[in-house]
Amino acid sequence: MALILAGGQGDRLSVLSEQRAKPAVVFGGQYRIVDFALSNCAASDIAQVAVLTQYRPRSLVNHIGSGRAWGYDTPDRHMEILQPYLGRADMDWYQGTADAVYQNLYLIAQSQAEEVLILSADHVYLMSYRNLVAYHRQRQADVTIGVYSVPLEEAHRFGVLELDGSGRVVDFQEKPANPASPWVSMGIYCFNRDVLIEALQEDASLGDRSSHDFGRDIVPRTFERLRVFGYQYLDYWRDVGTIEAYWQANMDLIEKRPPLDLSHKEAPLRSAMPPVVPARFGADAAPSDSLICPGAQIDGVVERSVISPGVVVEEGAVVRNSIVCHDAVIRSGAVVDRAILDKDVEVGRGATVGAGDESVVNRARPDIVNCGISIVGKRAVVPGGMSVGRNVIIGPGVEEELAGLTAVESGETVLPEQMPLHLFV
Repeated sequence: MALILAGGQGDRLSVLSEQRAKPAVVFGGQYRIVDFALSNCAASDIAQVAVLTQYRPRSLVNHIGSGRAWGYDTPDRHMEILQPYLGRADMDWYQGTADAVYQNLYLIAQSQAEEVLILSADHVYLMSYRNLVAYHRQRQADVTIGVYSVPLEEAHRFGVLELDGSGRVVDFQEKPANPASPWVSMGIYCFNRDVLIEALQEDASLGDRSSHDFGRDIVPRTFERLRVFGYQYLDYWRDVGTIEAYWQANMDLIEKRPPLDLSHKEAPLRSAMPPVVPARFGADAAPSDSLICPGAQIDGVVERSVISPGVVVEEGAVVRNSIVCHDAVIRSGAVVDRAILDKDVEVGRGATVGAGDESVVNRARPDIVNCGISIVGKRAVVPGGMSVGRNVIIGPGVEEELAGLTAVESGETVLPEQMPLHLFV
């Protein structure tokens, strides 16, 4: 069986995850980030899948539905969505990834599974877990962790593992300042069922002395006394937890030879997508090096961009190096450059999103909006003729707040009145 952890708030994705859980954020035009974990489970013939949600789950729950898109609406394959609930003394909001699984321990205890996969819903990769489980059994491991090699200077952002010649984990550090190994945790854990139950019960007994997290607590306590191995994954994998990483992973899809093949032979990407008419291209449309989904209407210029279903790019409009989500409209004469537009955004005639000095980081969130990409939240309206700079955050539903302005300078943030800045930060 597999448990998919999909409850995170993901505030590093700024306004993209303000009204939805991070796994429900649009990816690749017509998919959601959670589709990768779900598709991998389907390709691996995992019969029982549970999705653990918490933060703003409505969009995620609606997307997953009964699990039919991934083949989980049959008598022998079952998917359920588990949210925290109150009503018993031992139930509360999930306090961490390990606590989320612990609060649903009865599922594991009742299952007939020999191994249990714990998966993150925040990562972009396509793989069959069969090879990982086979490796786990071959090594007679108690726990196997999916590991991926990154440049050493980037490893400090992850949980870092040191492996011996046999692949056994000999050291683990969560986000160390000076990493000693390039191998980082992929957020994929394969546990022997009884080992997982014991580890979660031990962690729960520690109360406030534990943060109840797999990376910070469970793994460091297990590798020294149990057989813990690292399964080295060599294909494409990305943690899309930041604006820059999310943007770059989308841009990877439009390369001449994309490093991620969405029609992967062993694990093709599936999604719950309603029927959509084909994309339409007008006489003056000029698309190039782009991923354009069904239902889009292109009459302008689209260069190196990812365009979702229902997007309209009017004649004379230009979209470059951008991600434009469902049903957004870019009016005639508008220019969108190196930006992310969420669903139902409208960019008025002659407006510009993405202009000016990209070295000016966002003043409210310099930690996450600092690479020249501007983000426009769901249903926001950019008035005609307005100039929006670089590293700008425009919150969801913003319209009145922009009315009367001619420009939003680089590094500025515009939020709706009901979303005070201190809550957003």
